[in-house]
Amino acid sequence: MRAVVLNSHGQIDEVVGLATVQEPPLRPSDLRVEMRAASVNPIDWLIVAGALRVLPDEAFPLLLGSDGAGVVTAVGTDVTGFSVGDQVFFRVAPDRTGTFATVAVVDAALAAPMPASVSFVEAAGIPLVALTAWQGLVEQARVEAGQRLLVHGGAGAVGAAVVQIARHLGLHVTATAGTEDVEWVRGLGAEQVIDYRTQSFANEAEPYDVVFDTVGGETQDRSFSVLKRGGTLVSVLGVTDADKKAELHDVSVRPFFMRPDGAQLARMAALVDAGALRSRTDSVFPLEAAPQALSRSASGRAKGKVIISVDE
Repeated sequence: MRAVVLNSHGQIDEVVGLATVQEPPLRPSDLRVEMRAASVNPIDWLIVAGALRVLPDEAFPLLLGSDGAGVVTAVGTDVTGFSVGDQVFFRVAPDRTGTFATVAVVDAALAAPMPASVSFVEAAGIPLVALTAWQGLVEQARVEAGQRLLVHGGAGAVGAAVVQIARHLGLHVTATAGTEDVEWVRGLGAEQVIDYRTQSFANEAEPYDVVFDTVGGETQDRSFSVLKRGGTLVSVLGVTDADKKAELHDVSVRPFFMRPDGAQLARMAALVDAGALRSRTDSVFPLEAAPQALSRSASGRAKGKVIISVDE
């Protein structure tokens, strides 16, 4: 099969390339998927740079890519609920990267039938961001309908998913975004959008029950001042001195990283088909242009998901 591989840590254009490699073995619990599209996520270019390590260095070359969509071409002997020909989308386990390829193998428990209403390209951009949003809101913050939520980075891939899922769950949603994205984020369902270039979220008179942070840094630090006592700050980034800040402000601080989950992904598919969740695609690159796709994602200029399309 053809796959995008990482030969060592370093600059994207120097260490990432396309190669012919052996297909991963199909375990009894696995699906073999002929890939149609895969999503580029920050973890991919962090792995390239060596800032995030999921496997030891001696495992080079590493296969890249963590989520995507395609067609099932084989099922393991223990698998039920999936058949050859099914269209699926998924997020692989962290130690089984390799969706930037013509073929991927994924544990069936981490896959779900693809939403019927979208293309492979759009479906590929959903798993990681939707699971992150759902788990942050439901498992970490344990939100309840009627609560007030502030989402930092509402125009980002994760932030946009948070806005939409929060509205589905009955929350009152405020989001921060840049000037050019204010109307788009409002269209996702945010009742109020704060232009972070001209407005300060810290000026809000009424405190929030939950802050969902996808930005970090000074924005994260200032978020404690707008939380209710007993409120929750959820962050997809690290929180320095989390316990100390939680005690000082009388809040819960919940930094986390999403986990793959096929059952939750099936719920996300239902939201997509119901029109409650959609993904924004910034650009689509062919498999052989994976280095350019990674660079586009790492540039910080992408408006939505960067997708690698696999056209055999």
